[in-house]
Parts: sequence; C-alpha cells; structure tokens
Amino acid sequence: MPDDDTERVSLSYRRAIGRKRPIVLIHGWCCDSTYMGPLFSHFVRHGHTVMAMDLRGHGRSDKPDLPYTMQIFADDIALLCAEVRLLEPVFVGHSMGGIVAFEMAVRYPHLASAVVMLDAAVALPESTKAAIPNLIEELRGPDYRAALRSYVSKVLFMPSDDAERKASILDQMTSTPQHVIVSCLEGLAEYDPSPAGEDFVMPSLYIAADEPVPRADMSRLQKLVPRMLTGKTVGSGHFCQLEVPDQITAMIERFLTVTFPSG
Repeated sequence: MPDDDTERVSLSYRRAIGRKRPIVLIHGWCCDSTYMGPLFSHFVRHGHTVMAMDLRGHGRSDKPDLPYTMQIFADDIALLCAEVRLLEPVFVGHSMGGIVAFEMAVRYPHLASAVVMLDAAVALPESTKAAIPNLIEELRGPDYRAALRSYVSKVLFMPSDDAERKASILDQMTSTPQHVIVSCLEGLAEYDPSPAGEDFVMPSLYIAADEPVPRADMSRLQKLVPRMLTGKTVGSGHFCQLEVPDQITAMIERFLTVTFPSG
C-alpha cells in the first residue's frame, strides 16, 4: 500500500455493484470521470462492478498545489480501492489514465488483475519528449488556456471527430487549474515505464486511436510488455472511448474473455 506520508486527498467517485469482475476506469489529463461514461454504462449493463473516479486535481476531487505524478495517482487509486474493498480489478485508463493504469500494474501487481491502455503515451516517443519542455513553458505563462486549447486542438483530434464534442472537450480541458495542467504534464514527461522489467506478466491490452503518429513508442512498449495484446480503432482521434465506444468495448470484452475464460 502507499507510504504513510502520501498526501491524502478526497476523491470524487461513483461505483456500481455487479457480479462480474470489477473494472476501474481512469480518465486522462485535464479530463474527469465523465470522459469514461460510455464505458461505465456498458460494463454496468453487462454485470460488472465498475468504479470511476476524478483523479486528484480534476473534476470534483481535491486540487492541492502539490506535484502530480503517475505514482501519486496510482497511490490514490490503491487507497480508494482499499477503502471500498475492491479486489483484483481490471484497470482501464485513457491517455494519461492509461499510464496510471500501467503504473498500477507495476506498483500494485497483487491488486490489479489486468490492465487496458487506451491511446496512452506509456513509453513516450523521443520526438514527443523533445517537444514537451517548450509546451510546459507556454502552459506556465498567462496565456496558458490559449496554449492548451491550441495544442489539444491540433494534436488530439482528427477531421472526422465530432465537432460539437471537440468544442466541449476544449472548453472543459481549459478550465483545469493551471498548476494541475503543468504538474501533470511534467509528471507524464518524467514517467519511466522501464521498472516494469522483463518479469512483467500482467495481462495487458493496448488500444491505439486511428492517428498517423502513434501516441506511444510501441516498439519499446512491446519489449517491456512482450505478451501485450494490441488493437486499433477505425476513424477516431485520441478520445476514442467517446468517439467510437462500441469499438473500444468490443475489444475490451474480447480481451476479458481470452484473459479470464472462466469469467
């Protein structure tokens, strides 16, 4: 479990109780649990216990002016799972939430039963890593909302994505407190998945969005997780769980079937 000196925060979450394997849904950078809404509804309808929380700094959860790292997010979730007595869930994370889901598997291998990463930069491509410092400097400035809106609009969407949904996402993401925006991006840039090591055997699924440049360095990630299953959406940008939820749930359902044949 997390160290005693972990800064405790109050997390907003919702949970539905079912008889099938529990699933924990983890949203991405500058988002909240509503971004996982289609997945929450689907898996509840199919009888799973499902929990979705607002990560610290997001949604209705506490927003302390402290560092935001993938490890701290994972510690928060581990504490929440202990509090609600959620055992061996499948962690499903989108974007930054996918990195947190992966970190849950590394940090708490006895808590997680499987991990699903949705278009998550678990292993950052070198080109992305090189571009982040300039973006962070822009986001530290007075025009951070405009800088974030420009970046998200250019990098996270495809022309075929729903225009009304895109406008709503841009408005919501740019309402995130500046200290959270910056610190999360710093934590994401500093994240190193290599401690997973060669003995990483957690059942894993990576689903990429239909983008010309992969969000993650897939060759490096595949070396770290050699047994990882992979999939890709058709006709969706980064917010694939909102744009094409049926494709996402179908791949996750198949992953659960082959990973846990007895249910």
